[in-house]
Amino acid sequence: MNVVTVPVTGFAQNCRIVVCTNTNKAALIDPGGDADKLSAELSTLGCELESIFLTHGHLDHVGAAKQLADKFGVKIIGPHLDDKFWFDSLPMQAKMFGFAPITPFYPDAWLAHGDTIYVGETCLSVRHCPGHTPGHVVFYHDASEQVFVGDVIFQGSVGRTDFPKGDSAQLIASIKSEILSLADDVKILPGHGPNTTVGHERKTNPFISGRYG
Repeated sequence: MNVVTVPVTGFAQNCRIVVCTNTNKAALIDPGGDADKLSAELSTLGCELESIFLTHGHLDHVGAAKQLADKFGVKIIGPHLDDKFWFDSLPMQAKMFGFAPITPFYPDAWLAHGDTIYVGETCLSVRHCPGHTPGHVVFYHDASEQVFVGDVIFQGSVGRTDFPKGDSAQLIASIKSEILSLADDVKILPGHGPNTTVGHERKTNPFISGRYG
């Protein structure tokens, strides 16, 4: 599996292009915007887009999903159904985040905890991690020990919980059960900022250790 990171929009959201090295099939994880930029990167890589995977329904993570799905004739998969209200409110989100107007759209399939999704022959397991949003999911690739976490956890920080239906206690519980249960060497690929590891965050992240403030 090859992972290429393409930061998009003024929010510097880390869209990930995941390429199965056996089949050259690819998936986009959280294409938050800049559809032309992402299309150009796919062309440069010479891979075949197969799917679009979404970790949650915030516009800076889904903004280009529909445009790219239509262009390439692929399906949008995820997040969990509990984030449907965020897709209902995409026009409101556009105003709130300062994005261009957008019409509501919905995934072709919702995901649940324990599901598996594929990029070519590459298998990712789905873990439901509510808190930042109620329907947030993360994608774990066991063979390479990498987890795509969206806005659940960052280097030295965690996702915001001051948006509608955010829950800080639930977020910390999700991190402890679904992220910190992974091995220390597992690489965390967040939706914003640099990559990190489970071990590093276990030891140093003040929100997890309870030492914040």
